[in-house]
Amino acid sequence: MKTPYQNIYTVLKLNRLIVLAVVICGLLSSAFSLWVAFSTGRKALNAAFAISTDGSIIPLKLVTQKENFRVEALAHLDLFHTYFYNIDPSNYESNLEKALWLGNSSVSNLYRQKKAEGVYNRLLQYSLVQKVLKIDSDLDKKEDRYHFRSRVIFEIKRGSIVDTYELISTGKLLIIDRHFPNNPHGLLITDYFENSLRKITPQP
Repeated sequence: MKTPYQNIYTVLKLNRLIVLAVVICGLLSSAFSLWVAFSTGRKALNAAFAISTDGSIIPLKLVTQKENFRVEALAHLDLFHTYFYNIDPSNYESNLEKALWLGNSSVSNLYRQKKAEGVYNRLLQYSLVQKVLKIDSDLDKKEDRYHFRSRVIFEIKRGSIVDTYELISTGKLLIIDRHFPNNPHGLLITDYFENSLRKITPQP
């Protein structure tokens, strides 16, 4: 014989099953949402910048810095040597200021040394034009540090007189935070040193 209480127990049991099913579905849905958000976040962190074929930085594109480190490092070295040595009376101040953002105290010390020796005064006095013609850099990883050796060919024009020089420089690269537009590659040149400078005699 059925009683009203039996119907109530049946309804309560059914309600409990429904509530339990809703709770489980909610937990699964929340866990899936968190996983999707975490996965998307990791991809976004590793894919915030793109590198064009010439090594310049394009923000907010899907590439990883690690995969393109060599391209960025070489582009960083090209940028630094261009700013530091491609100078004339009209641009040397702005170019040197940009170059100092790409290196540490070893670069600024070299700049102050050149300034004290009158390099930039002679640039103004004789209206010299120093133009970079070619930059070749080699990278080598040693003990979690990236070492470089760069060969820079540049010419110095004084009126109709043109002299060509070869500069060999060395240093290390340190990974830092990117700083647009001053240091877009997120690299810093350390232990920078001008190893040799020689005049190239034109071939007859």
